[in-house]
Amino acid sequence: MTWEELEGRCRDCRKCSLCQTRTNLVFGTGNRQADILFVGEAPGEQEDLQGIPFVGPAGQLLDLYLESVGIAREQVYIANILKCRPPRNRDPLPEEQDACMVHLREQVKLIRPKMIVCLGRISAMRLIKPDFKITREHGILQKKGDFVMTAVYHPSALLRDASKKEDMYKDMKRIRMYLDEYVDI
Repeated sequence: MTWEELEGRCRDCRKCSLCQTRTNLVFGTGNRQADILFVGEAPGEQEDLQGIPFVGPAGQLLDLYLESVGIAREQVYIANILKCRPPRNRDPLPEEQDACMVHLREQVKLIRPKMIVCLGRISAMRLIKPDFKITREHGILQKKGDFVMTAVYHPSALLRDASKKEDMYKDMKRIRMYLDEYVDI
């Protein structure tokens, strides 16, 4: 499958009702040969309006963390499990996640990243393990299949609770150290 075919399938997808309320498909953005893939849960309001993931306040904070450890946003690929915004930014329903996982899996196949970083608990629970506890397990690197995976706090959680910002910085430094040691980024 090509990128264009996959994006077309996402745009035409009617597996859940979110396609009826979206302004734009939020497919993903960044380097399609990236060694690192960041995966959030679902688009927010600004993402829905612009059709690009992580462009609102949480995305701006993510950009600052990437910059703080010397990773350019253009070097990574950023996507969400869901490609359409849930109403009022509610958590994605399990059936909505199920409907979109096929698209995310295809993105992963096309990118072939070395590392996948889950942004927040919902992404981590879906991609790493169902009982993932973000407050206890954030920043822990683990091998899962062909990938090294980890989860960090979702940037929007940091906007609500500044006490987690130092943990996020430490986690981002750990990601950077792994990339420096094992990946030519």
